[in-house]
Amino acid sequence: MVPDGSMSEAAVAIQASAPSDFARHRGFARVFRPQGLTLGFIMPLEAYPNGPLPTLVDHVERAHQVDEAGFAGLWLRDVPFLDPGFGDAGQILDPFAYAGFLAAVTENISVGTAGVVLPLREPLIVAKQAASVDQLLVGRFLLGLSSGDRPEEYPAFGLDFGNRAERYRDALTMVKVALESSFPRHRSEHYGVLNGSLDLVPKPFSQRMPVVAIGRAGQSFEWLSKNVDAWIWHGPDVSQLSSIVPRWRDLTGEGPFKPYGYGAMFDLLADPHAPLQPGRHLRAGRNALIDLFKRHEADGVSHVMLNMKPSRRPAKDVILELAEYVLPHFPAG
Repeated sequence: MVPDGSMSEAAVAIQASAPSDFARHRGFARVFRPQGLTLGFIMPLEAYPNGPLPTLVDHVERAHQVDEAGFAGLWLRDVPFLDPGFGDAGQILDPFAYAGFLAAVTENISVGTAGVVLPLREPLIVAKQAASVDQLLVGRFLLGLSSGDRPEEYPAFGLDFGNRAERYRDALTMVKVALESSFPRHRSEHYGVLNGSLDLVPKPFSQRMPVVAIGRAGQSFEWLSKNVDAWIWHGPDVSQLSSIVPRWRDLTGEGPFKPYGYGAMFDLLADPHAPLQPGRHLRAGRNALIDLFKRHEADGVSHVMLNMKPSRRPAKDVILELAEYVLPHFPAG
């Protein structure tokens, strides 16, 4: 049994081991290229600007479309409840169930969570679900983990919103220990105890599963740089990237490539020459969009997740235009 207050043998081994280079990992390498920017989508592939709930009409056809077009990734949010104060319930489906479904209807595109609200979930179940989905996707899965930003959800689970950052760190260690160790010994502060008599199955398709921080998760840049394999921050205005990315590169530059990306609400305007519109969303014609992404690529951004919720055009038409004119500039890995 692991003594109270001590770090487990498995956690020490994971922390001390050299960071993994995921250059050959099928899911990671498609989304994150060291010398280029790639494009993905936050599900659903649907415009629903006037309400909190999508219809999911044609979602299978749209998933086929982006897969066949060659986009890098599909990202699934974790929103347990409709909170009218936020006004957006995401794709409404459980992300692990949806990822398993997408494994059957796509062939090449990476599928990631953006992100599972880790402090609301039991970490060993998260590890089991993630490894199961990764096996179904034959190594195309990326485990994106967040701490949640909707205070009303936490009381429904009987949990404290105020300590979610602490629980995130604790749960992330538990997930890694379960996925990366055989018959591990580990005592979690907020969750359970692994005493070496049990081994989680299945393990990831590859030796390790990439863990992506979605948002800050209440953590410092320094902690994130040491404990995750990639970072996608949905919070900052994209104009701040020129100051964020160099700091991230300074913290991660000594080891294997740890990419940075962002997610954004997105509306592709019908006029290809329309300039970038001011506001919180990416709203522009394709030419301005290409210019913007090239600047971000030069700044060191590796991936952009596009959320079509505020779009005013049909998703099918937007995907066709992006695939023909924008995607060739930013191919998947």
